[in-house]
This record gives sequence, C-alpha cells and structure tokens, in this order.
Amino acid sequence: MKMKEESEKVGLKLNIQKAKIMASNPIISWQIDGETMETVTDFIFLGSKITADGDCSHEIKRHLLLGRKAMTNLDSILKSRDITLPTKFCLVKAMVFPVVIYGCERWTIKKAECQRIDAFELWC
Repeated sequence: MKMKEESEKVGLKLNIQKAKIMASNPIISWQIDGETMETVTDFIFLGSKITADGDCSHEIKRHLLLGRKAMTNLDSILKSRDITLPTKFCLVKAMVFPVVIYGCERWTIKKAECQRIDAFELWC
C-alpha cells in the first residue's frame, strides 16, 4: 500500500492496531499488509470530538458545561463582598471564558449554538 511506503520514507511506522479511518463518505474497509483497519464515525483529536459529518453541536455543549462548572467553582468568590466587581469580572474573563472558547476556531456554529453561547455569556 502506498500509505505504508510513504510513511516509512519519512521514518513513520504505521501501527494498524491503533490506527483508525474516518471518512465523510462511507467506506467498506481498508487493508494494509493484510490487516483491516477499523472505520469510525467519530474520534477524539487534541481533546475535541471530530465527527464525519462535521457537526460541532455536541462539542459546543460540552464546552458550555465545562464553563458552567468553572463558574460554579468560583461561586463562593463571586458572592464575596470583599472582592470588587471589576476584580470579579476579571476572574470570570480569565478563568471561565477560556474554558468555553478553547478550540472554538474549528467550530461550525449554527444559529442555535450561537444563541446558547450568548445565553451563557449573559448568565455569567
């Protein structure tokens, strides 16, 4: 197979047991050295779930839940009267929003997800 030959040229060894294939069009099977590679419809890459159809709604919901958790962890600090409002705002900006927007550059956002993100921002 050309894939194996080309990867070996640059010093990469393909591990068939760990490698998986995801394609936007359904494929029956791939074989390399007589071994069939597993075909999947989604996988985790750099902490984000990638799906064959490109849908990111589940990933956006997950990040919003993580942001909500980060916000509730700050609850006692945010309710404190000893901390000024600008400081509380800076804390939310530094500790909650980065959790939500991590990896957002690869999201394809629909109107519903945009409204969820706006609602989360207002909730904060």
